[in-house]
Amino acid sequence: MFYLKYRPKKIEEIDNERVKDIVKNILKEKTPPHALLFIGQKGTGKTSTARIFAKAVNCQENKFNKKNSSAIEPCGKCSNCAMIDNSTSPDVVEMDAASNRGIEDIKKLIKEAAFFPMNTKYRVFIIDEAHMITTDAFNALLKTLEEPPSSVIFILATTNLEKIPKTIVSRCSIVNFGKAKKSDIIDMLNRIAKGENLKTDEKLFSLIATQADKSFRDAAKSYEELVIQNKLNYEDAKNFLGVARNDFWEVIKNRNLAKTLAWIKDFSGNGGNVKNLIEELLEELHVSLLATNGVSIEVEESIKLNKTEIVLLLKLLSEAYQNLRYSPIESLPLELAIVEFYNKSKPN
Repeated sequence: MFYLKYRPKKIEEIDNERVKDIVKNILKEKTPPHALLFIGQKGTGKTSTARIFAKAVNCQENKFNKKNSSAIEPCGKCSNCAMIDNSTSPDVVEMDAASNRGIEDIKKLIKEAAFFPMNTKYRVFIIDEAHMITTDAFNALLKTLEEPPSSVIFILATTNLEKIPKTIVSRCSIVNFGKAKKSDIIDMLNRIAKGENLKTDEKLFSLIATQADKSFRDAAKSYEELVIQNKLNYEDAKNFLGVARNDFWEVIKNRNLAKTLAWIKDFSGNGGNVKNLIEELLEELHVSLLATNGVSIEVEESIKLNKTEIVLLLKLLSEAYQNLRYSPIESLPLELAIVEFYNKSKPN
C-alpha cells in the first residue's frame, strides 16, 4: 500500500513542512523534551513523525550519540535505526490507547519507564489516540510526566486536544500538525510517483489533494486506487472520485432553483457525500472571499459570484454544515441553504 510503503522514515521526508521545521528545531536543542503532545486530524503523520523522532534521539551516528557530530537526521542504517524501523526495538514502545486505556495499562507502562534503555540512549513511549485514556489513568501518568526518568521520552498523539486534561498538556511540548496543506500533499504524491516510476499530470495531483480531506493517508490511498483502476486520465479520475464542486458552480451560475435542487438530489442519490461537498465549497468560497478583499491568492475560475453573494453563501453553507448532524435527511441542510441563497441574492 502506498501510504505504508512511502511512509516517511527521515526528518527530510516528513510531508508536513511546518511540522518538519518544528521537529528540527526541537532536535537542535541540547536535550530533547521528556514529553511531547502531537495534535492533528487523522492521516497527518503523527505516528510516523513520532517514530522518526524516536530514531533521531537514538541514532548511533548523529549528535545524540556522537560528541563530534551536529547531525540530527537519523542515519537509517545503524542497528538502533533498523530495529525501530522494524518495530523490534525493546526501547521504543507503541501503545494504542483506544484498546489500552485503563489505569492498569498505564501503571504497566509507568513501571516499564523506570527501567534503563537496553540498547538505546532513550526509551520512547508512543501513545496513540491518547485522548482515550481514562481520567484515573491520566492521573497516574501525571506524576511520571512531572518527574520523568532522564532516559525516558513520552510522545502522546491525539486527534482531540479538548479531551486531554490541561494538567497533562501543560507538561508537554506541543506540536500542532493541523490539517495537511494541499501543496504538501502534492509534494508527497510526487514522491510516490517518482518511487513507482509513474508519470502523472500535476492537475490530477491537485484533484486528489483537494479530495483527500486534508489527509496525507487519504491522498495516498486515492492515488493508489486510481493507479489500480488505471484512471490516471484527469477526466476518468474526476468521475471515479466523484468530484462535483465545479459542476455545482455551473448549476448555481444558471440561477434555476428547480435545476439546482435536482442536481443536489441526483448527487446525493448517486452516493455523493454532502458533508465533503459543503467542506469543498466553503474552502473555495473562503479563498474567493480573501481574493475579493485584496489578499493575493489563487482563485478558482469556476466561482462567478460577487462579494455580497460570497459572504451570504459562506454564512448559509456554514449553518448547513452545522445542521448536518441533526438532519434526518443528509441533503436537506444544503437544499435549505440554496433556497435561502436564491431568495436573498439577486442576479448580477
